[in-house]
Amino acid sequence: MKKFLSSLFLLLPLVLLAQLKSPSEFLGYDLGTQFTRHHQVVDYYQYLAQKEPNRMQLLQYGETNERRPLMLAFISTESNMKNLEEIRNAHLDNIKGEGAPNKAIVWLSYNVHGNESVSTEASMQTIYDLLTSKKDYLEDLVVIMDPCINPDGRDRYVNWYNQYKNSPFNVDPNSKEHHEGWWSGRSNHYMFDLNRDWAWLTQVESQQRLKQYNKWLPHVHVDFHEQGVDNPYYFAPAAEPYHEVITDFQREFQETIGKNHAKYFDANGWFYFTKEVFDLLYPSYGDTYPTYNGGIGMTYEQGGSGRAGLGIINSIGDTLTLKDRIAHHHTTGLSTVEVASKNIGRLNTEFRKFYQQKNFRPQHFILNGNPDKLEALANLLDQHGIEYNTGSNASYKGFNYSTSSSGSLRASKNSLVVSTDQTKGTLAKVLFEPKAKLSDSVTYDITAWSLPYAYGLDALATESSVQQTPYESSNETYGITNPNSYGYLADWNSMKDAKFLAELLNKKVRVRYAQKPFSLDGINYDRGSLIITKADNKNIDDFIQILDGASKKYLKKLTPASTGFVDSGKDFGSSYVEVLQELRIAVLSGEPTSTLRFGEIWHFFEQQLNYPISVLDESYFNRVDLSKYDILILPDGWGYYSFFTEKVADKIKDWVNKGGKLIAMGGAVDGLAKQKGFGIKEKEQKKDSTSQLQAFDTSEREYIKSAITGAIFKTTVDTTNPLAYGYEEPYFTLKLGDRSYNYLEGGNAVYLAKGENNPVSGFAGSDAKKKIAETLIFGTERMGRGHVIYMIDNPLFRGFWENGKLFFANALFMVN
Repeated sequence: MKKFLSSLFLLLPLVLLAQLKSPSEFLGYDLGTQFTRHHQVVDYYQYLAQKEPNRMQLLQYGETNERRPLMLAFISTESNMKNLEEIRNAHLDNIKGEGAPNKAIVWLSYNVHGNESVSTEASMQTIYDLLTSKKDYLEDLVVIMDPCINPDGRDRYVNWYNQYKNSPFNVDPNSKEHHEGWWSGRSNHYMFDLNRDWAWLTQVESQQRLKQYNKWLPHVHVDFHEQGVDNPYYFAPAAEPYHEVITDFQREFQETIGKNHAKYFDANGWFYFTKEVFDLLYPSYGDTYPTYNGGIGMTYEQGGSGRAGLGIINSIGDTLTLKDRIAHHHTTGLSTVEVASKNIGRLNTEFRKFYQQKNFRPQHFILNGNPDKLEALANLLDQHGIEYNTGSNASYKGFNYSTSSSGSLRASKNSLVVSTDQTKGTLAKVLFEPKAKLSDSVTYDITAWSLPYAYGLDALATESSVQQTPYESSNETYGITNPNSYGYLADWNSMKDAKFLAELLNKKVRVRYAQKPFSLDGINYDRGSLIITKADNKNIDDFIQILDGASKKYLKKLTPASTGFVDSGKDFGSSYVEVLQELRIAVLSGEPTSTLRFGEIWHFFEQQLNYPISVLDESYFNRVDLSKYDILILPDGWGYYSFFTEKVADKIKDWVNKGGKLIAMGGAVDGLAKQKGFGIKEKEQKKDSTSQLQAFDTSEREYIKSAITGAIFKTTVDTTNPLAYGYEEPYFTLKLGDRSYNYLEGGNAVYLAKGENNPVSGFAGSDAKKKIAETLIFGTERMGRGHVIYMIDNPLFRGFWENGKLFFANALFMVN
């Protein structure tokens, strides 16, 4: 009897394991034969957490715009899970050079692009295997899995595919199930690319995820993706350029992991490539951001994406199925965990080394400027855990961002000072450095992003020791201090001011703005300054309460005015002091536009400005009565040549002439330039009459001569133009290509003047620099009783180019 019971106890673990259902058993279909909706994925992870409470914890860390849960699964051995917080604290102590941790942390992120949907499917098989057949990997390892970073995008794709797929599925690439529409599943709700948002944190998914990420700062992070159907699998090591801060160990360990993957792929006869296409430079990716925080950050790319469906025939006649794609991601996921489990000591040793003082040069960044912009930057730094202080009265020498040369800058108690001698010093260097060094000019994304330029701040990068004092929040008093004043004045020079104005207009408060500078009670006010009077709002019973609330909500200082009779300039009743009307605004969506560029506008209105907007789709645009709108926005895109039929062009011109305001961005400007009646003209290019022979292998290098890969240029600003109210010279623009237009006959608000066609940061090819010389950036044109506003560059790019946003607000409110 004792022998029988002993045998029973030996078999009990196997019985318990057998009770744990695989994804296929739980879902009721073989994994890879259908796409799993997000709620079913959640169900499976909850099931595992219920069945294995001692070896797995499930955390809901947030919620998407469409109210889907964001989850993290923590898995390890029972003993490790009991001591999970101690393991985390020991890991964070290691950053400080304390303790001797003997565990490592791997974080696996899936489905950041919604229609790259295989990775979430693979995650379910991976976590099942880690809890069963591969549980030995977890002896000294904690694995954190995010099964779906982008649930809204994933369900958009899965629901679309389930609606349009053949039954059984059709591998013919021409079949409808292989052709998503304009609004694909790649992006999140606001059509943002979440894989470009790790550093900028404009999206709710990124903001919530990073809170958890910074609690753990894993040794290894993998971001699972898909690429075109004809591509084999890509895994580490990454391509050049690597940013110079990436350590030798980080490079070496990428290769270690890649070779382990190759072992399994070779055994299966699967094709793959490494060291191509996907570099480690731009800091807002799911591989670079973890790398700049001390981890081994990697992108894995499976051929497929939304085009592949459940199966597709590729260009060489092979059939690629969802099951194949799952197998590949499943293999690299387990291989990554395996390599980490065999290198616990090395990962901890090198992680500690990463956080030791680096002696970066420059060592300090001093930032001066608009308090609202400094506050916005401080908020971003807080989210990243980057420390900052204020300065002390002293002048320092170093690299001056405004002049792009050696210079000096005076620091004060109002300055923001960021040092690289801190825990997040490497990340601070990458985000603030004036120029990133490029080991290769062929890159996958933009090559410039420096935060002082993005936030429009005066800055100095210095090697000098900087006197600093702890940062303290402003103790400014906001709200209405004198409810009996004639009126109230507010400045206009930041996005906070635009939000404040939008709040008032939403509540039917009448606001005026100054078209000329003026002074009152010894205070000077610039163009664009807001004037809110009691007389204008006598019919609003709670006017003072509304104004007081808006001032406190947006921390907006209001100066009481006892009279409308100014000391100098134009009085409040002058025709140069114009009333701001409540605006009816529409934006075009659909095929002519880029989803990403449309999404930036949509997000700007709903999540930043908080002002209503109507979305007009291209499919029914011809039937829309434009007289119902004051403003029409045409986002950047590639389809405007076909959109601008003679009928559509005439309709828009007639509406503008009658008083409408048209805002054309990027590709929309290209379309307008081909139409009669618009003053915008492409710059003519001198063509070389001689044919240049070149070797076939040099074609890529020749191509980049005409490319601008996200570079920053210094521009000239006409601060008297309403489009530029609130700005000072210079403005630094982020150019994403060589689009070039002649100056307008009048209304050139921002432009590249002579000699301004060399980037201050980032890469621009020699031919591209010639092409953009002396060209328009932003401009206004009067047409009849209306206006056309041209935005060649994108002031809202990815939601992070903070200093461009006021141009867009000016286009809405100030150009009249």
